[in-house]
Amino acid sequence: MESFLTHHSIPSVSVIIPTFNRRERVQNAIASVVNQTRKPDEVIVVDDGSADGTADAVSQAFPQVRLILQENRGVSAARNAGIRAAEGEWLAFLDSDDEWKPEKLEKHLAYARKHPEFRVSQTDEIWIRNGCFVNPMKKHKKKAGRFFTDALKLCLVSPSAVMIQADVFREIGGFDETLPACEDYDLWLRILAREPIGLLAEKLTVKYGGHPDQLSRNFIAMDRFRVRAMLKILRFSGLTVKDRDAVKKELSEKCRILENGYIKHGFPEKAARFHRIRENVTEILDRKA
Repeated sequence: MESFLTHHSIPSVSVIIPTFNRRERVQNAIASVVNQTRKPDEVIVVDDGSADGTADAVSQAFPQVRLILQENRGVSAARNAGIRAAEGEWLAFLDSDDEWKPEKLEKHLAYARKHPEFRVSQTDEIWIRNGCFVNPMKKHKKKAGRFFTDALKLCLVSPSAVMIQADVFREIGGFDETLPACEDYDLWLRILAREPIGLLAEKLTVKYGGHPDQLSRNFIAMDRFRVRAMLKILRFSGLTVKDRDAVKKELSEKCRILENGYIKHGFPEKAARFHRIRENVTEILDRKA
């Protein structure tokens, strides 16, 4: 297999693409990476137990790509496998249903050189849903800095748009493999609790939505996973008093929404669980510490 490790000037970049049963889509994603104006030093595709011939298609079409095969364990486990295998100083992620503009890596690395204060940064995005361009709402506007409080309400960082120094994962750990969804929300909170995130305000990442196998379409009541992430971050000893109060406020609101939703749909036991969390956050934290 031809290696992507070349004589590019430092820093080096490893691109990690997790995939599961997306034989056609993942090839479009990979093509958008290998055709970058600044070639990546390494491209790692982690096939998370696909049964549609994804691995064979990738190895035939892109022999230069490093292909990792594993049993189906979810997107977090796939990303973490790529993180462990990667050799680059910087790690850039791309979901297998998304694509990059050709100059994404070149411009993203230039931004990183200009802004060494950021160990994590992302680009802006183009959204396409069911083949149509979508204008993000004001609340989805990308930010720069330590926007921890804003990130509690919804996910403001995209895995496909982000580039992270490998050292960050060695310090805070990888994606939480116990979370079937909102695993990126959990990671961004852990990062933002410690440091700021930069923003290259150019639309260099293309995110596609609306297809049946989109992960967020497979789960209802997504806020239940965000509740788990917030309970985790409350145990971080370095959280400021202001941020801790913001977490408790948002945690209470999300639990209230979940409680009302479960009552409405006839699940009183699940509703009671989120009522208990909302009413006894401090006690629950002490008990689980």
